[in-house]
Amino acid sequence: MKLKTLLLAVCTLTATATVISGCGRKPNTLTSAEKADGWQLLFDGETLDGWRDYNGDSLTGPWSAVDGTIMAEGSGSDSNGYIVTDREYANFHLKWEWKISKGGNSGMMYHVVERPGFDVPYITGPEYQLIDDDNFAEMNDGYQLEPWQRCAVDYAMYVPDFETRKLNPYGEWNESEIIFDNGHVTYILNGQVTVEFDAWSEDWFARKAAGKWADCTEYGMSRTGHICLQDHGYPAWFRNIRIKELPASEPVEKDLFNGKDLTGWIVYGTDPWYVDEEGCLVCESGTDNTYGYLGTSEYYDNFDLTLEFLQESAGNSGVFVRSVVPHGVTVSGWQVEVAPPGCDTGGVYESYGRGWLYQIPDEKENILRYGEWNTMRIRLEGDHLQSWLNGEPMTDIQDEKIGKGHGRICLQIHDGGGIKVRWRNLHIKTL
Repeated sequence: MKLKTLLLAVCTLTATATVISGCGRKPNTLTSAEKADGWQLLFDGETLDGWRDYNGDSLTGPWSAVDGTIMAEGSGSDSNGYIVTDREYANFHLKWEWKISKGGNSGMMYHVVERPGFDVPYITGPEYQLIDDDNFAEMNDGYQLEPWQRCAVDYAMYVPDFETRKLNPYGEWNESEIIFDNGHVTYILNGQVTVEFDAWSEDWFARKAAGKWADCTEYGMSRTGHICLQDHGYPAWFRNIRIKELPASEPVEKDLFNGKDLTGWIVYGTDPWYVDEEGCLVCESGTDNTYGYLGTSEYYDNFDLTLEFLQESAGNSGVFVRSVVPHGVTVSGWQVEVAPPGCDTGGVYESYGRGWLYQIPDEKENILRYGEWNTMRIRLEGDHLQSWLNGEPMTDIQDEKIGKGHGRICLQIHDGGGIKVRWRNLHIKTL
């Protein structure tokens, strides 16, 4: 009897750093077996090393390490109060323990992207919602949560069976998990699966288009990014945050353009993009004479791309890489130039901030065959960007900022009017 009592006491959970998390385990530690299996801690139990403000280079609050927990102080809001991991993660198994204040609201996000134009992380990264369903209305002027806002949902996308969901009340510890395995996603709460879905499937895109994220073009698109914690104006506590990275799928080799229609592409702007009678993809200036873009519906970060283009009527265009469209039709990214003679076709231009990163030597300007078909190759891996035009090397640069980018491949038509470019044989191999 005394032995049973002793064991029960050892297994009791409290909020202090000295407490055992599960029987025989100190919080914020890994067992030898977990270490051997590839698990890593995202919180050391004492400091917030490895975390910083979203879009920042340091941590300014409202977060602190308290009694073996990461504590959200409760002064954040919709526009601020987010912290992210220094590192980015693609495929992973993430586990953490959490508890929340009465009526509280918080969240765990992943694949969060930092970029000019993204003021808050949730317009890029999906969220595992953490919230006190039972008392939220009482503490928030009677506001009744929608099903897609409740605990353990994929926020505004997928909801569990709430009748069978196992959620401990506010002030008590819960354990949650996210498994992201090459697009197949599983959320777990206290050992029970709450939602399971396939990112970037037809169903996923339909839900995105029909709900809260309809106008958030880059929501959920990145295949890698930061882990993010949210202070949404309520105290919350986190501990035992640990992650195991999972292997990526095999590289993919495919055509980006099917020669028939714009399947797999998204038009940004008013300029016309169409397929002509020869099966070529065509862009030409519209009546507004503004910039226009055609972007892939998927993100491609590391790849080897070949394509052919033929310039007509000035032919000022380009191929954007790791590009996003945070607002309207303004593309943020890096352009491998396609331009009239003497204007650096094959060079690299950044569409925000720094401008030209590399302009080609004058002696290479004659490599472009204006009015004829040209072959361009673009290889991008990590921070290393290379381009070739008609088999000749044009650009070979390494750039830290490019290395941190994620996004689409976009074809451009320049503003000013009078432009027409034809494209064909767009073929990509992921790296």
